[in-house]
Amino acid sequence: MNLLEEIRTLESRRQFFARGKNVVGYAALASLLGSRATSQAATDAAVRLAPQFAPKARRIIYLHMVGGPSQMDLFDYKPVMADWYDKDLPDSIRQGQRLTTMTSGQSRFPIAPSKFRFEQVGSNGLWMNTELLPYTAKCVDDMCFIRSMHTEAINHEPAICHMQTGNMNAGRPCIGSWVSYGLGSMNENLPTFVVLVAEPTNKEQIQAISARLWSSGYLPGEHAGVSFRSVGDPILYIANPPGVSADLRRAQLDGLQRLNEMTFRQIGDPETQTRIQQFEMAFRMQSSVPELTRVADEPESTYALYGDEARKPGTYAYTCLLARRLIERGTRFVQVYLNNWDHHSNVAGRLPSQCRDVDQATYGLINDLKARGLFDDTLIIWGGEFGRTIYSQGGLSKENYGRDHHPRCFTMWMAGGGSRGGAVYGATDEFSYNIVENPVHVRDFHATLLHLLGLQHERFTYKYQGLDQRLTGVEQASVIRDLLA
Repeated sequence: MNLLEEIRTLESRRQFFARGKNVVGYAALASLLGSRATSQAATDAAVRLAPQFAPKARRIIYLHMVGGPSQMDLFDYKPVMADWYDKDLPDSIRQGQRLTTMTSGQSRFPIAPSKFRFEQVGSNGLWMNTELLPYTAKCVDDMCFIRSMHTEAINHEPAICHMQTGNMNAGRPCIGSWVSYGLGSMNENLPTFVVLVAEPTNKEQIQAISARLWSSGYLPGEHAGVSFRSVGDPILYIANPPGVSADLRRAQLDGLQRLNEMTFRQIGDPETQTRIQQFEMAFRMQSSVPELTRVADEPESTYALYGDEARKPGTYAYTCLLARRLIERGTRFVQVYLNNWDHHSNVAGRLPSQCRDVDQATYGLINDLKARGLFDDTLIIWGGEFGRTIYSQGGLSKENYGRDHHPRCFTMWMAGGGSRGGAVYGATDEFSYNIVENPVHVRDFHATLLHLLGLQHERFTYKYQGLDQRLTGVEQASVIRDLLA
């Protein structure tokens, strides 16, 4: 038995019918498109969705703070907690909430007020931590703060998965893949969806960042994120080996493409087409990526804006600068991860270094986009996968404390891309423990992001296993209109 016969023998009934379900439609489409129509063109025409209404954002830069930033130490000011220092969290506030195994065994839950200075900033007098985020404080009028985010996930892996894919179970497409699928590319020489993992200055408690967070899931493989390395060559093996010229590489790829096209005609596996496109993209990136990462060509004014850390590959500041260069060249979605926000202990020692990493660089990114006319149609997102507890984990003093995971409420912000600058949405109780006004679930947040991109979340679907799958799932989700400009 040859390989082709073996593959067809092992093919399931579902695969067989899926492979042939669109034959008539493709034939009709081919007759409309003429002789230039190929099977891939037909597939693209069938699945690609243009914006369903006028979009306010054309691209997204998502800054994910892995570990869960402490909302009451940054943006959710709770001055009354100073009077509660070392007193137990009332049962009426906790309401029997399940805890992680890291604090469920504690004999008591002592209140730990924030030790940092808060001030009112911006035209609306927003309270925030100006001691650690002085640069961010200068641009709050460009930001829309959501203080009432909440999720069901209480541990990192399901919580990050939920925030990035809309589901706590692995294997679903992430936001960047959905955006790539729905809106497509704006530059054929760079990936539509790029992932950048920044290196934090402090590395006391690093969380795992898995490549499945930027997987395309059940969407075609071409929509998966392309991860750039923090140091060294951004992409391994992007350069031709010694002795292989560009013409020779082109000839090799042409021959390989003919073989892959033969395989596709025989077997019909869509991943074969994905492989062809990946080889072609890699060839084009051989010239586009070196130019993209040549940040030394930036003027000194750029480094005055982002800070000198932007000169160092792998830093958060460098990553923000690279994100701007990517979207400037047509990348649709840039996902940035910065680790070490899991502050179970030593908040006083770790939070300042984390804030130094992000403060000036984020300010620089916002103002750089504004100066280049890219801010109004680029949506910037900043936040983690959940929040932190008002009670201390482990030892407590007025100068230091730790905080456990808290899914009931946390703070995120958006800027640009049609979001409502200078706004604060939602509110929590005096303990920053429960939401008392305008809750925003992860599904609502995703529905709002898609709306800003011109996509209606209920209609934006992909057929998989007999169901119309969508980022927001089958549960109720709402666009939060008050977040929109």
